[in-house]
Amino acid sequence: MKKLLLFSVIAAFLAACSTTPKEPHYTLKGKIKGADSTQFYLSRRTAGKFVKFDSATVVKGEFTFTGGKVNFPEMVYFLTKDNRNGLTFFLENSDITIDGSLDTLYKAKITGSKAQHEYDSAKALIEPIEKKYSALYEIYQAAQKAGRKSTTDSIEKVFDDLQKESSGIQKEFIKNSPKSYASPTLLKMLSYEMEADEIESLIKGLDTTLQKTLVVKDLIAHIAVMKTVAIGQKAPDFTLDDPDGKPVPLFSKVGKTKLLLVDFWASWCGPCRHENPNVVKVWKEFHKMGFDVFSVSLDRPGDKDGWTNAIKNDQLTWTHVSDLKYWDCSAAKLYAVNAIPSNFLLDKNGIIIAKNVTGDKLRDKVKEELSKK
Repeated sequence: MKKLLLFSVIAAFLAACSTTPKEPHYTLKGKIKGADSTQFYLSRRTAGKFVKFDSATVVKGEFTFTGGKVNFPEMVYFLTKDNRNGLTFFLENSDITIDGSLDTLYKAKITGSKAQHEYDSAKALIEPIEKKYSALYEIYQAAQKAGRKSTTDSIEKVFDDLQKESSGIQKEFIKNSPKSYASPTLLKMLSYEMEADEIESLIKGLDTTLQKTLVVKDLIAHIAVMKTVAIGQKAPDFTLDDPDGKPVPLFSKVGKTKLLLVDFWASWCGPCRHENPNVVKVWKEFHKMGFDVFSVSLDRPGDKDGWTNAIKNDQLTWTHVSDLKYWDCSAAKLYAVNAIPSNFLLDKNGIIIAKNVTGDKLRDKVKEELSKK
């Protein structure tokens, strides 16, 4: 009787083990045409660098990642070893497939991720706007080459309107989808053009389950830094080297002029190079009246020549500094800069009186402030 009871206990234990749910995990598989023997990595973007956490090799066009786990759905990078081909998508603990071609991997179809589906739904809402933007951009480039300033100016205003429309649609998605893991990622993308209070308000509207995500934690930390460089705050001082290797503190220039524009840019940044002629124009018009520029470059390590050649070619005849650390630039972090061009207009006491003023708005603001002196 005792033996029979023991066997019953063992049988019950084995039955319980066989029905124990599996630990949550992701399975990622798919087909990539033209990628035989190519190794792919799953990576996260951390401190401006790709950090690999899983890998698989394509065999006869197919690949499989198994056994991994994520704490919550998150945007990751699916990249080749040299990071030249890849795409981003939401990874979560489910069965996910990727189907595409190596030469157009960014167009690959992704299924099995709820967060990715929600993200795609949000992006579909602004697709008509992006098509309008692309069509106009070709006209804009042609007008720019032909020197038709009136045309480029009018198109830039349309670009601004399209950008506002796109941002508005995405913000509505975030408000209406507080439990979607796509919402924090969209908010992070939009945060480049938003003030701290608005970002904070949208975060508060998100479900508490999303507060644990790295994206939200990063945004909260970013908001704290943004508040230290808000309009009305005293600009933080910093010291970086000029092209000759001489350390130059920002506040060695503050007070030497009535207005100082702290301008974050880089030689590789197309929009920055496009804005440079405008900054030169404003500098030439108002320099003798008390306006100056202090440029901080986010050029890459080892590319000092690219930085200095751009200074010469764009005729930027004012103070320049850089630590040549790309997005790891210490001054950029201090000023919560995560997109360039970006600038801060300081008065003679080093108080921030305007941010991210470009084009005609920069000239108008400088003229307005100098007229008060």
